[in-house]
Amino acid sequence: MSTKETMTDTAFHVMTKRKKEIEFAKLWQEVAKTMDIPADRLARKKAQFYSELMLDGRFASLKGNKWDLRSRRKFDEFHKDTDIDDLDDDEEIIEEAEDDEDAALPKTEEEY
Repeated sequence: MSTKETMTDTAFHVMTKRKKEIEFAKLWQEVAKTMDIPADRLARKKAQFYSELMLDGRFASLKGNKWDLRSRRKFDEFHKDTDIDDLDDDEEIIEEAEDDEDAALPKTEEEY
């Protein structure tokens, strides 16, 4: 197994050679083969690779467990829309928390 390059770096190189998105399973197969990952480590490394891929800003997770380079995608293709009703609920929760915090704060020096 090569330790000079990370799994996500290898995935980045694999994907730059492609012109479109790739299913995770196929991407994993190419990365594992390129890095010559031993069979006894494949399952553990696969989970680690998926986690690292999710955290790496170079990649975009798409529908159907497909992946592509973020630089080739429009923002709205890999970011979910936020429902405005959800925002209203969140704002109410934040306002309530702020009100609770204000109530607990000391008003004078003597209260400290």
